[in-house]
Amino acid sequence: MSEQAKNEWLEWIKAIAVAITLAFILRTFFFATSIVEGASMDPTLENGERVMFNKIIYYIDEPDRGDIVIIERPVKSYVKRIIGQPGDSIEIRNHTLFINGEEQTQGYLNDEAIDATRDFGPVEVPDGKYFVMGDNRSISKDSRNGLGFVKEEEIIGRTELVIYPLQEWGLTK
Repeated sequence: MSEQAKNEWLEWIKAIAVAITLAFILRTFFFATSIVEGASMDPTLENGERVMFNKIIYYIDEPDRGDIVIIERPVKSYVKRIIGQPGDSIEIRNHTLFINGEEQTQGYLNDEAIDATRDFGPVEVPDGKYFVMGDNRSISKDSRNGLGFVKEEEIIGRTELVIYPLQEWGLTK
């Protein structure tokens, strides 16, 4: 093998090693994917969709009301929307969400989901915890009925994109 061929081969190996290392770093520290299981986030996210989520965002910033997040629990991970932050008072009355006594507009919900939202609360979100709900309020296991308040360290990322199926590709909202 000629010296030039050896050098080209070594450059090719280096390029592959750099690409694999970069992919590993991105996957480990910055972005990952998750599959939506169930219908609790319908119509925003549907069963079987694969979402890409940002793992680094909450090292820089705190979860915000309206974020769609990945919650990691020992047995299962969940995809839910943050409704209440630490210290917030949450109440649902006559299908209307109130946070700290103020009526909230939930533009991400359709009329059917709003009408299916039953009365709840009021409850106060403890320090270091969040109140989450699925967008499909009638069937969602969330802070109202099984998940309870979510610890900040259980929130492992914010969804950014639907990446599969391809016809559904786009930003999550």
